[in-house]
Parts: sequence; structure tokens; C-alpha cells
Amino acid sequence: MSQRGLEALLRPKSIAVIGASMKPQRAGYLMMRNLLAGGFNGPVLPVTPAWKAVCGVMTWPDVASLPFPPDLAVLCTHARRNPELLESLGLRGCKTCIILSAQPEQHPELLAIARRWNMRLLGPNSLGLLAPWQGLNASFSPVPIKKGKLAFISQSAAVSNTILDWAQQREIGFSFFIALGDSLDINVDELLDFLARDTRTSAILLYLEQLSDARRFVSAARSASRNKPVLVIKSGRSTRAQLLLKTRPGLDAAWDAAIQRAGLLRVRDTHELFSAVETLSHMRALRGEKLVIISNGAAPAALALDELEQKNGKLAEFRPETQQRLEALLGGVTEIGNPLDLHDDASTGRYLQTLEILLDSHEVDALMIIHAPSAVAPATDNAAQIIDLLKRHPRGKMVTVITNWCGEFSSREARRLFSDAGIPTYRTPEGTITAFMHMVEYHRNQKQLRETPALPVNLKADTAIAHELLGQALERGITSLDTHEVRPVLASYGLNTLPTWIAEDSAEAVHIAEQIGYPVALKLRSPDIPHKSEVQGVMLYLRTPAEVQQAADAIFDRVAMTWPHARVQGLLVQSMANRAGAQELRIVVEHDPIFGPLIMLGEGSVEWQSGDHAAVALPPLNMNLSRYLIIQAIKSRKIRGRSALRPLDITGLSQVLVRVSNLIIECPEIRRLDIHPLLVSGSEFTLLDVTLDLAPFSGDPESRLAIRPYPHHLEQQVTMKNGDHCLFRPILPEDEPQLQRFISRVTREDLYYRYFSEINEFTHDDFANMTQIDYDREMAFVAVRPGADGKEEIIGVTRAISDPDNIDAEFAVLVRSDLKGLGLGRQLMEKLIGYTREYGLQKLNGITMPNNQGMIALARKLGFRVDIQLEDGIVSLSLALTKQQERE
Repeated sequence: MSQRGLEALLRPKSIAVIGASMKPQRAGYLMMRNLLAGGFNGPVLPVTPAWKAVCGVMTWPDVASLPFPPDLAVLCTHARRNPELLESLGLRGCKTCIILSAQPEQHPELLAIARRWNMRLLGPNSLGLLAPWQGLNASFSPVPIKKGKLAFISQSAAVSNTILDWAQQREIGFSFFIALGDSLDINVDELLDFLARDTRTSAILLYLEQLSDARRFVSAARSASRNKPVLVIKSGRSTRAQLLLKTRPGLDAAWDAAIQRAGLLRVRDTHELFSAVETLSHMRALRGEKLVIISNGAAPAALALDELEQKNGKLAEFRPETQQRLEALLGGVTEIGNPLDLHDDASTGRYLQTLEILLDSHEVDALMIIHAPSAVAPATDNAAQIIDLLKRHPRGKMVTVITNWCGEFSSREARRLFSDAGIPTYRTPEGTITAFMHMVEYHRNQKQLRETPALPVNLKADTAIAHELLGQALERGITSLDTHEVRPVLASYGLNTLPTWIAEDSAEAVHIAEQIGYPVALKLRSPDIPHKSEVQGVMLYLRTPAEVQQAADAIFDRVAMTWPHARVQGLLVQSMANRAGAQELRIVVEHDPIFGPLIMLGEGSVEWQSGDHAAVALPPLNMNLSRYLIIQAIKSRKIRGRSALRPLDITGLSQVLVRVSNLIIECPEIRRLDIHPLLVSGSEFTLLDVTLDLAPFSGDPESRLAIRPYPHHLEQQVTMKNGDHCLFRPILPEDEPQLQRFISRVTREDLYYRYFSEINEFTHDDFANMTQIDYDREMAFVAVRPGADGKEEIIGVTRAISDPDNIDAEFAVLVRSDLKGLGLGRQLMEKLIGYTREYGLQKLNGITMPNNQGMIALARKLGFRVDIQLEDGIVSLSLALTKQQERE
């Protein structure tokens, strides 16, 4: 897979149309017509033996006769000819090919041919692609599109055509418009990597139905979303819709979790998609969530307010000075509040004076301006004067402004003026709020992506014990463990269960109850009865020997009557946990076929369907991500924020979730974990009932995870030249404060050598980007040791960022200025070289300055090729990591 191949597809210098035709309904005619009409300025080479010229362009009889290898070929012939034509294109040296149609049985052969000739494929069953900045319309779409800064990638031809039609009517432009079709070769993750670096693309919109590689998608999406907004619409939320689309079944909530974790924004339907395109086209960075709504009527403002409250939006509250200024202006007209109703007699002057006051105030992050058709303030004139005010006012660009000019005919020109001025505009109050909440949700996801996490204290686990116990169970053929059996595994991760005993019959249950004290609970043990409630298999608050004996016998009798063939493995006997004022939650880990393990949090007192009654997150979790999951569960009413007596201990519950996450990451044998319920009483968290399903696992444990976790195995103890010890380990998101202190102890000269410019101050976002890395495409090792205050301090950092093809990586190294001469730089570089070589990279590249003699000398000692380019003021360093690269 190569990003270099994408350059030939998306910025081709020459295009061959295989099967070009003069018959108007043929694909070869439509493709030629659109290519020529699009204004492509490179050679277009029609290939057909049937015509001497097509659309006025001289043809070539076959691929072999082409005068030079085309960058891009489009196959417009019958699908049965695909393999032979693709073979001949490969032989001719063609770099990329769009396959318009192919049968599923051809897919393996087509992919094999493309890989043999190092050729990239778009499709099959692709509508094609449009790249207006290149004058390229290599598609069936007759609709010309404008140049713009929005890129669109779609897995559906029907949705692509709809968006094209809509965009033409709204005069919205695109940088790229790519229809993936079946994604046999080129996939959405590669295109995200390409578009993230494309200077003409400021935002990316995705229409997805399926993924072939969730890990690659999440990794590419996280990287892209740090540079520009990425919006996703995902169809196939229900099982029946997935069947219709012939996509892999999976939990829709898993998509939500992945999209949120990657810092993207999901929109729900086609209407929202159109709204989102409008928002994206003019999107500015949102500075906060506090919104002020002004309107020339109470009804549209009320509709907006209802929608805002339903979506958990926030209204701004006016400061006293703002309140006074508004009272002075509007006191005789309306009651001052938010929303602010200017009444249906509001003139343009009243709008402008009100907006002036609101723009002057600093409590307003965003403004929603509603205008219902009015003779007093004509729509077009009102819009023009508001646009002029926003241009003139010093805070006009600092406050996010969204507009809702209601109506159709009378407001059309006003909405066009807003669009031309780069101000989002919508037809309905509800649609405007939906668009604003898109911005808010995106803002929240981006904030989560960059927020400094916190490690919990005293979070240790005995992984060896857990592996041994789970391995023993699998050796004995046991694939399902209950509370009693799983208790030592959970204890090894610091998760507390109630002491539990097993009774074979009612007499033994009575004996155990006498020993542990009343009241007790009895619970049926049977691998064949998934829901114990079906046979009243759980009896609580048993207070006497007689009650225990009667309850036990009754459970056995009910099973014998209703489930005569079920295996019964006795009863669990537990002390009754103190439920007074406690809260019952449920944590489930399930394996999604697309995204791997999912962690779900919901109420424990109700039966819930996965995703419908639970908030969902992808592991690995840290304290911040766990906290976000809990807050999301509370806001979406999946759990309550407090029990009968006290608020939920969010920090304590976060620790439980992190422990569960670590257990799942480190024990790939676990297929499903169900904690039902987790009893929360103040700061005590007790697992009352637990079911754990196992399956043998071989291979790389991380391969099943959508996000690569912290690689513990790369930690290494190192001795420096002075005999002091330090730890080399991968960087953590929690390292931000230590990295800040480390940078403060590096001289300005050393920072200049590292960053090639005067660095006055790093921002939080800078540090977040350095510490919150995706271990799949970047690695940074820090050297740490105990500081004078006993806390860990960073004394050196080395980093490698690979290209999306995982071939070359850019490296850098920095040692604390007062600790040079201890061999730390060399040891860090050796660690990095060993890692990148083992990870499969082929080359390490770096640059430094001619004055940085220490780095140049170190590079030479480590075998780097040193190229001093005095005229450019740089020194290029490169190291081949494979024998093939050394030969080259």
C-alpha cells in the first residue's frame, strides 16, 4: 500500500480511457465527455479499436500501443475483460486504475494483478473521482462541481450523486470528491492520510458503510482530525440495514465510540449530512459552547430552545453590565433574557444595536440570529447590514455566528449573502441548532483528544496470576467462569468481589450460611441457563436455615421442571451486600467483529440491550477517558449521577473501569466479561455477580484492539556512563507536565538545533501532540529517573514518526542540556533504531544544522549517512534499516 500511488490517482498528469466510445449511452463516451468538459490540462488517451477519434481526440487501438505509461487509467469496458486489461496496463507501466464495474468473483484476481505490477485500484463499482483544482472529472457525474476546500469520500454511488446534485444547487465547492465503490484496494484510511496533508483541503466528509481495517481507520482518523475537521455519516445502524448493505454485523454504538475517540464528528442522517456540509464549509474554531439566541419572534426562538435543551446545549448568562446595556436599549420593548425576543416589529437598527452589545460582551461564545419574514426589517437588507457589522466589529471574527433566515422565497437572497460572507445559514431554527451542536460535539471530541490524562494511584496488577488461572481453565476445557471461579483473576487486578462459596445441595447451602452469617443470597450455577431470572434462580435476603433450605430446594425443583436437560453445578452462597442507599451499575465487555473489545457501562437493575442502555468506549482507557465515559453515561441517562443517598464517586468508578480495561488488554483469552451488578456504596465498589467467557487465543494480543495500547514490553532499565540508572520507556499522555519541566531545562541553543527556530513557548496543544501519540504510527521514548522531589523526571527524549506507508520515519533526539556527556543520546538512539528496525521500517531520516557537531558525530558513529548541504544550511542524516535499503 503506497501513498505515492495515491498521488498518481488524485493528481494525475495523464489519463487513459479504456473502452472509449462515441455511442452516447456507453460508459466510455460519458467518461470522455466529462474528462474533456472538466478542463483537465494533461493528455487524455482514448483506447479503442472501433473509432479513429472519440470526442475529437485521436484514439489508440490497444493499451500496448499507448505512447507512454499513463498515470491513471479508467476501465469502461465489460467487466469480463477486466483481468486481461489490468494485466496489459500493468505491463505498460500504468500507476493507478479506476474500475467502474466488476463481479465479486473477480476481486481476488484483480487485486493479485494490481499488486504484482505495484498498481493502485479505485473501486470496483466506483462512480469515479472529481478533483476540481486539477480540472479532473473522471466520473459518470454530469454535474460540474466548483473548486472548494471540502473533500468528500463515499462508499455509496447513490449518496455521491445526491450530494453532488445538492452541492451544485447550493454552490458548495470541493477539493476532492472520491467514490470508493467496493474498496478492493484503496481504502478510506489511506485517503484520510493523503487529504490530511493536502493544502487545498480544510475539512473532510466521509460516508461509510463498512471498514476493512478498524485499527488503520482509527489511527488515520485520529491523525487527520488533529489537522482539520472530519465528519462521518455511517449507515447501517440496525442489524436489518447491515444485512441489506451486506456489511459485517457490528454494534452501532461501537462506531460512535471509535468516531468520538478519534476526534471526529458523527452525523445521523442525510438531512444532518447536508446541514453538516454547510457548517463545515464555513466552520471556524468554536471558542466555547455558551450560545445567545436572538429573534424577531418568540415562536422560532422557542423551537430553537427546545432543540438546544434536548441536545444538552448551553445558553450564555448575561453579566450585570451586559444586562444593563440591553435594558437601556430594549427595556420598553421586551423582557431581557436568553433567548432575546426583539419582537416582530424589530427594525434592522434594533438588530444591529443589540448585536453590537452582544459582540462587546465577553460571556458570549456563539450567536444564533433568527429572522422571520418581516416588512419592518426586509430579509436581504437586514442580512447585508449584519454582515457589514460583523466585518467591522473587532470581535466579529471571535464569536461564532450562525444564522436562521426563515422562509423560502423572501429569504433566498439573504442566505446567499451569508454563504458568500462565510457565515453558516439555515432554513429552520431546529436545523440551525443541530448545526451548532455539531460544532459543539466536534469541539468536545477535539478537547477530549487533547486533554491531559491522569494515571490512577496504586493501580497494580498481577498479570502472571491472571494468565495462569485463565490458562488452567482453558486446559480443562472450561470456557465460562462464574463469580466464584473468576474471583482470583479479578483480585489480581484489584477488583473486589463478595466472598462466595459453592453448595452442592440445600443441606450444604444451610451449612455455609451458618458459617458466614445471615442474611445470605443463593444463586443458581448453570452454564446452560443464561438468565437466572427465567427460573427465579436468585434468592436474596434469606435470614434463617429454613429459608435457605426452602429457597435452595425450590430453585432445584424449578430447574428440573423448566430446564430438565440443563447442567446444574450447584448454588453460589454469598453474604448479602449492604444495598441500603447503594447504586447498582453494570459493566460489560463484548467483542465487536469490527472494532474488537468494547467496554459498556449502564444501570445494573434493568436488562439492557447492548448499546441501547449503555455508554460505550474502546480500550485502552485511562482516568480521563473513563471519566468521559461516565459523564456521557450520565448525560445520556444511561446511568444516574447519584444513588438515593449520595453522588456517584466518579473517580472511584473511573479506577474500576481502568482496571477492567487493563484486564481485557492483557488477557486476550477473555471474550466476554459481564459484571452484573457492580454495587456502588460511597467509595466502595463491589462486584456482586461476574460472568467471564473464554476462548483460546494465539498470535499478537494487540491485533484484536482498534487502538494500540501502551507497549509495556518496550520498557528497559539503562545504566549511564556515571553509573546512574534510568528507565527508557514509551511516552505516555500523562507525561505532559514532566515534558514541560524537561523542556524548561533545555538551553535555547539546543532547542534551536532541535526545532530550527526560536521557540518562545510551547502551548498545551503542542505538548498534547507530543505526548498523546498513536503508537501505531509514531514512537517516542523518554529516559526517566527519580527527581529531587522523589517524582519521576524526564531527562531525554527520542522520537520517530513514520510515513503512512510505514517505510520511512523522521527521527529526532533531545537530551537535557546539563546531562550531556553521559552517553544518554547514543543509548536513546540505539533504542529507537532497534525499535524501528523490528517494527518493519526501512529507513530513518533526520536533519540537523552544520553547527550541531555533537549530533553529526553521533550519527556517524551509529552508521548514518551524513550529507552536509551548506548552501541550504542543513545536514541530512539517513540510516538504512534493511539490507535492501543499504544496497539502494
